[in-house]
Amino acid sequence: MDVKIVFSVAAIIIGFSATIPYLKDIFSLKTKPHTYTWLIWSLTTGTAALVAYYGGGGIGSINLIAMFVVTFFIFLLSLKYGAKHITAWDTMVLITALLATVIWWQLKQPLISVVMVSAIDVLGYFPSFRKSWEEPWSETMISWLGFSVSYLLTLLALADYNFLTTTYLLSVMAAGAAMFLICLFRRPFFKKPVVDVLL
Repeated sequence: MDVKIVFSVAAIIIGFSATIPYLKDIFSLKTKPHTYTWLIWSLTTGTAALVAYYGGGGIGSINLIAMFVVTFFIFLLSLKYGAKHITAWDTMVLITALLATVIWWQLKQPLISVVMVSAIDVLGYFPSFRKSWEEPWSETMISWLGFSVSYLLTLLALADYNFLTTTYLLSVMAAGAAMFLICLFRRPFFKKPVVDVLL
């Protein structure tokens, strides 16, 4: 069996497996996804999958498509279960990301596009970085670790390594790891909240 297929399948399995505790914690009211973050990611992940495919990502692009489906579903959940404390700074980040997205969609240069989608996606992390710094128990740490590993395996599954196929994956892998580390290092300073289980 082609090792690239193995990496791709493993990436999909780990990505979806990491989503399960995240969804469970959302419904248990432990995890509070930031709506702005997940909206931005829904836009970028879907388009990044097309860019990776266009750049020759081959089977490695499948995981990005799967992650788009998951991302959009979590965005929908965030409308009801997400973080309620939205700052003016969060809104500024969202507006900047949306304006950049409109510009990005008009570009005909794949190289510039992949830089922009990576920058927009990482920008989308900042409302969640801010929230997680203030409320480190409001995210599911194991899921962020799983997401980063999934993107690493997706990177290994790529049929061709070039600027188009690797830039986005490297950026989101690093940002996901940063989310994990923020929660890891901030949690000792905050008491774990007690929540009523919804389901």
